[in-house]
Amino acid sequence: MADLTLADVLAARRRISGVATLGTPLVPSPHLEALAGGPFLLKLEIGQATGAFKLRGAANAVFSLSDDATGVTCCSTGNHGRAVAYAARARGLGAVVCMSRLVPQAKVDGIRALGAEARIIGGSQDEAQLESRRLAEEEGFCEVSPFDDPHVIAGQGTIGLELLEQCPDLATVLVPLSGGGLAGGIAATVKQIKPSIRVIGITMERGAAMYQSVRAGHPVPVTEVASLADSLGGGIGEDNRHSFGLCQKYLDEIVLVTEEEIYRAMQAHYFEDRIVCEGASAVGAAALIAGKIGPTLGPVASIITGRNVDMAVFTDIVSGRDVTLGDWTLRGKPHAA
Repeated sequence: MADLTLADVLAARRRISGVATLGTPLVPSPHLEALAGGPFLLKLEIGQATGAFKLRGAANAVFSLSDDATGVTCCSTGNHGRAVAYAARARGLGAVVCMSRLVPQAKVDGIRALGAEARIIGGSQDEAQLESRRLAEEEGFCEVSPFDDPHVIAGQGTIGLELLEQCPDLATVLVPLSGGGLAGGIAATVKQIKPSIRVIGITMERGAAMYQSVRAGHPVPVTEVASLADSLGGGIGEDNRHSFGLCQKYLDEIVLVTEEEIYRAMQAHYFEDRIVCEGASAVGAAALIAGKIGPTLGPVASIITGRNVDMAVFTDIVSGRDVTLGDWTLRGKPHAA
C-alpha cells in the first residue's frame, strides 16, 4: 500500500453504510477539558453494533470480497473477530476467528454468539495468526487482517472523515495504537485534509509493538503480555506491508502509558463521563491525566474505541480493587475526582 487516498476512504464509507454505524457521536468531556485547558472531545465508537470501531474496517474488507468467497478467517484480540463475525453473517458467509488464550472470555463468547467459530490457538496473537493463515492457504478461507489490510485501513479511516466534519477546527487526535490500522487510517485521512493537525498514537508500555517497530525503523517482534488494554496487544507482523508504513509516515508522536495510568483513566471515564469502556479506549485519557500530552492550541479528540470489557474486571477497577494481570497484580486505588 503506497498510501491511503481519500478516494479509498470515501469508497469505504459508501460500502459500509448500512452495516457499520456512521456518524458516531463526538461529545465533550468537561472533566478532561479542565485538565487539557481547552476543548476535549470523545469519539464514541462504542456505539457500533459490535461495540467497537473494528466493524468499519471489517465490513469494508468483507463486502469487498469477490462473489465466489465461501468463508472468512482472521486472527484477533477480540474486537476484530467480533466485527468479522458480524460482517460475515451480514453477507451470508461462515467465519473462523483465531485467538490466543490471552483474549478475555467475554470477547470469545461475543464472537460465538454471532455464529462464528472461535478457535483458541497458543499464547500470542502471532500464534493465532499462523492458524488463520493456514486456513487461508490450505482450506480456501479469505483472510481479513485485523490491521494490515488496505480495505480494513480505509474503513478505519472513515473515522477521520467524521472527526473533521464534526469539528473542522480540530487540532489534535489521540488514537489508541496497536497494529496501526486505526492510527494509520485516521492519521493518513486527516492529514490529507488538514496537514496541520497532530495525530498522537498512544499505547501501553508493556509489549508496545508498533512503538518498538517505529523506533527500530522496521517491524520487530515483541513479547505479548497481559494488559488492561488487551485490545492493543500482539505484534504487527514482521512482513507488515501497509499499517507500519502509514504509522511511520503520518504519526507525529507515540506516547506510552502504564497499567496504573490506564486503570485510573478507566475510572475517570466511568465516574466523570459515565462511560463503560475497555482499557484500550482509555489510553488517550490516561496520557492526558498523567501529563504526557503537551499543550495544544485547539480542540483535542480522543477515540473511545470499544466497550467489550470483561465486566467482572471492570467492576473491580471502578470499585478500586486489585486486578490480576497474568503473573502480577495491579494494586487498586479508589477514583479521586
